[in-house]
Amino acid sequence: MAAGAVAGAGAAVADDAVQHQGGALATLDGLQTYDQAVLHTNGKDQEILAGLFEMTVDGGGQLQTYCIDIHNPTQDQAKYVETSWDQTSLNKNQDAGKIRWILQNSYPQVNDLAALAESADLDGPLTDKTAAAGTQVAIWRFSDKADVTASDPAAEQLADWLEKSAKDLGEPKASLSLEPNAVSGKPGSRLGPVTVRTDAGQVTVTPPADAAASGVKVTDKAGKPVASAADGTELYFDVPEDAADGTAELSVQATMSVPVGRAFASATKSQTQILAGSSESTVSAKATATWAKAGAIPSLSAKKNCAKGGVDITAGNKGDEPFTFSLAGYEHTIEAGESRTVTVPVAEDQAYDFTITGPGGFKKNFKGVLDCKTASAPAQPGTETPSSQPSPASAGGTSAGLEGDLAETGGSSATPMIAGIAIALVLAGGGAVFFLRKKKATAGE
Repeated sequence: MAAGAVAGAGAAVADDAVQHQGGALATLDGLQTYDQAVLHTNGKDQEILAGLFEMTVDGGGQLQTYCIDIHNPTQDQAKYVETSWDQTSLNKNQDAGKIRWILQNSYPQVNDLAALAESADLDGPLTDKTAAAGTQVAIWRFSDKADVTASDPAAEQLADWLEKSAKDLGEPKASLSLEPNAVSGKPGSRLGPVTVRTDAGQVTVTPPADAAASGVKVTDKAGKPVASAADGTELYFDVPEDAADGTAELSVQATMSVPVGRAFASATKSQTQILAGSSESTVSAKATATWAKAGAIPSLSAKKNCAKGGVDITAGNKGDEPFTFSLAGYEHTIEAGESRTVTVPVAEDQAYDFTITGPGGFKKNFKGVLDCKTASAPAQPGTETPSSQPSPASAGGTSAGLEGDLAETGGSSATPMIAGIAIALVLAGGGAVFFLRKKKATAGE
């Protein structure tokens, strides 16, 4: 990994194992409730598993999910982050809303299986396993346009009914996020606002870890300290006038049921999931502030852009000098008071890794896979997984005991960036390195 650091202000900030733009962060436990199905590709039939996955939420809670990328494998214990549809393979899927309708009108949201069988006018009864399989089959028909059938007759009838009955619903809101997640300005002022977006009734606000020493507080617009917030609350970093140039981070957290239909993406090449059910779970989000007495004072953040096939770097500058940086072979200058977004092209299914460093031991990381499209069917069904596995890892995944051949490589999400940083973007097989730098104030510097 190539990494770089250049001169500039900034206090050390702890680097978390996984960063995300807000919401639930969870670990895949595997396929738990499932039955058989048959995938028809290239004139051949292949038996697969279809059903519900389970995930354990960091901080507490359990999630149930279905696969929305049938030809992708799962990775054992892969890390997943809650994300918006536009950052997944649902970004151009005109049937994404129908998938949400299926989730809300089938198992496990409808757990009265006799009532579900009656609604679908089935010829036979449903079990948890066949209800999960039928629901997954119906979802695949919309998420992957797959030719797939459930092996159990009742499950197949359920899939047909769900497919025929599905209506277009809008995307659910994020469980918790902060907008924007990076701000900047001069000491002696309140930096922000950072707006809370959540479906929770109330969230807990945690000030910067070194707040007692630095004097930085989290307040409302009037300067009153804030310890809890609700949807729409505006938060500010109140930075003392005598504060040394630096950076700080606030976090918000709540316990709630994550909205059904939220997408979950992995930073590894592990199939994208969509939420079918949630216990009371921990959700969180973070925002970063950067300040300096003079010069360029940038705030930077990053997220996937599936529409443009890359990763967006959004740079703002609240300083009194231009902020100049070089990215993807081009030099960009952000004038004082301006903001701009630059898209770094990344190939589909390409791994990328941003390492962000700065003075005082600062280090942040953003890594993942640009997984914006559903995987294509293999030319020869069955060749995409080891022959020792009785069904493809692609088809809803395998049970926990069948996933051991796939290595976990961790997960993450968008990360705020600070002034005077350098970014190393490592693309698998590409080795491209991009540096951001603060423009020199004088020729002698």
